Amino acid sequence: MSKKHQSNRLTNQHKQSQGVVGIFGDNAKSHDLTVGEISKIVISWIEEEYPKLTFRYRASIKKEEINEALKKVDPELGRTLFVSNSSIKPDGGIIEVRDDNDDWRVVLVAEAKHQGKDIENIKNGILVGTKNDQDLMAAGNAIERSHKNISEIANFMLSESHFPYVLFLEGSNFLTKTTSIKRPDGRVVDLEYNSGILNRLDRLTAANYGMPIDTNLCINKFIKHKNKTIMLQAASIYSQGHGERWDTKKMYEIMLEVSRTSLKALGSDLFTQLTSNK
Repeated sequence: MSKKHQSNRLTNQHKQSQGVVGIFGDNAKSHDLTVGEISKIVISWIEEEYPKLTFRYRASIKKEEINEALKKVDPELGRTLFVSNSSIKPDGGIIEVRDDNDDWRVVLVAEAKHQGKDIENIKNGILVGTKNDQDLMAAGNAIERSHKNISEIANFMLSESHFPYVLFLEGSNFLTKTTSIKRPDGRVVDLEYNSGILNRLDRLTAANYGMPIDTNLCINKFIKHKNKTIMLQAASIYSQGHGERWDTKKMYEIMLEVSRTSLKALGSDLFTQLTSNK
């Protein structure tokens, strides 16, 4: 079964069942859904929860559109664009809701990143390095693109009081606990979570101002410093402590929670639709 057909099947199953329980049973991990496919299941559920609201899913946002959003905040912003058709494409796409003024507002943006195959390599007895004599591979910088997408969505949502950007991390480069893995020959290798060679979490916590990970930070934080008030748009970063694969059901629950938080933040701008008798 193709992933597209699998996603559609699960979405339909979701509508016909008892929500999470109806889709995600003991075989949740076997579905192996992408974060984009989970986003489409999330939108099907919030459409049922809020039948008077109109939602849409899209895979990308053009840089031109981001600039237009910035200009509405201040005409000095959003004036530079070198490639007219450039865009950003978060792994999980973008869910939006139409407000009382017929404007589309962001409800959820999700991404999932896997970096670091040390656990798999050790379990399979694979040695790495230029001479194939090392247990661990020095962490790379593949996740740097996440910072760009987070910054661009922050620009797009600069006028909002919420920031529903969720980043799921998995792999040995995102450990939050020291993990011991046994090789096929019986030797145990310790993966230290605080190793500078291995861990790349600190390169991403710049996107949440060093606030706790595994936390819904959807509502923007306003802080006062001297005579200034500063708005912080923080990404909600979730990481598997031992580097294991994300459970599909757990990802769904987090994404649904953040979506509901967004809709509460937008409540006053959705009031007419939510209270209508139609």
